[in-house]
Amino acid sequence: MEASSSRSRIEGYPSKRRSSGGGGSGSRYGPTVQSLNDDTLRSIFSRVDDHFDLAHCSAVCKSWNTIISTGHLMRDLYYKRNPEARSSSITFSTKRYFEALAINEHASTLTGGSAEVYQWIGHPMRATLCRMKSGSVLTGMGDKVLRLWSAESCKYMNEYDVPNSKMLVDFDFDENKIVGLTSSQVCIWRRSGPRSIFQSSGGTFSHGLCMSYADPEVVIGCEDGRAFVYDMYSRSCSSIHRLHPSPVTCLAVTDDQLIIGGSTFGTVAIADHTSGQRLGLLKSAFTPTVIRCLSVSANSHLIFAGSSSGYAHCWDLRTLRPLWETRVSPNVIYSAHHFPGDTSVLAVGGIDGVLRLVCQRTGDTIRSFIVDAGQPAQSSSRLQVEKKHGPRQQVEKKNVREIAPDARLDNIPTNLRPPITGLSVGMRKVVTTHGENYIRVWKFR
Repeated sequence: MEASSSRSRIEGYPSKRRSSGGGGSGSRYGPTVQSLNDDTLRSIFSRVDDHFDLAHCSAVCKSWNTIISTGHLMRDLYYKRNPEARSSSITFSTKRYFEALAINEHASTLTGGSAEVYQWIGHPMRATLCRMKSGSVLTGMGDKVLRLWSAESCKYMNEYDVPNSKMLVDFDFDENKIVGLTSSQVCIWRRSGPRSIFQSSGGTFSHGLCMSYADPEVVIGCEDGRAFVYDMYSRSCSSIHRLHPSPVTCLAVTDDQLIIGGSTFGTVAIADHTSGQRLGLLKSAFTPTVIRCLSVSANSHLIFAGSSSGYAHCWDLRTLRPLWETRVSPNVIYSAHHFPGDTSVLAVGGIDGVLRLVCQRTGDTIRSFIVDAGQPAQSSSRLQVEKKHGPRQQVEKKNVREIAPDARLDNIPTNLRPPITGLSVGMRKVVTTHGENYIRVWKFR
């Protein structure tokens, strides 16, 4: 909301009004909102009954922010809406509360809002993997470049050259670094520069298949079933963990130092990073199957997995017991992900090309989507960018069709549902790659 509209939305007080008389001030206008004293403004703000409107008011100027903050108006509105919380021992936190509001809005938008797709050619050959964090999207694998995009505008931001004769098998990033994995090396780029600033020496590990990055360490899953922990500051391997007797297919690292790895045998191993002890082995009731992807919810202590048989799996990390196993797709699930902090929705994609939103608590499919070819694509923007600064880019806006969870996919042409080889969930967005040269961002309203 604009500052001016925030001011004018305060009930009963227009932003400007004409003077009714010829007063001695000589001004065309009467008193302005700046002439109101703090008590009057506090009384006005206390009548605002929406947290987001009150937050917009607090962003208008420093004095309004001070009045709303020192008057504890945000807390009072919270208790007004949640009277039972007054007796709680948990101290009210504005930051925590707004984070919870944002997460709830994200979940309700995905489960009930409309969707549209923005698609553009992002790579000269193909992109098979994507990551999304803090409003940025990183795509790559299939050619010699990783590219960074804005999730909101879809604009090109930067690119990173893969070292000669190397092929990436996995990558991740944060606000400072890009980390990539080849079959035998770790490569690191600065976000601000295109060239790799570091490549690990060969021989530390071999046949790397997947990685999980949590600064300052990269955990690498290998074909021999071991996980190598590589410290980026000492530039050496700090520990090795035996997870499986078969290849490690996917990895996740939790905040409390647990290494979780899937395998070609359909099992998920959990090891303590500090002690090296294996704490448990999770199994699927539907074997044989290959665990293709993992996603861990720190808030609800759940482990989600997608498998080669089309099943989505969920285990409780505290009890190491399965909560549900649901066949959400008739074919391989390549990717499953949820927005950090969200305990409601899990996004799943695979070889059948349908984007599915699954309930984290039950495994039921909430909604399923494909791109609607019945409506012509619209050119939403056209970026003419010099080749040396990035790719020539045209972003197309496409309509989305929601299909029934039990719809017969044989009746839907495959060109409407290209395989989803990678997906990542952001705030009210899902980015997907399809093993082709284009990228899609699904925006929910």
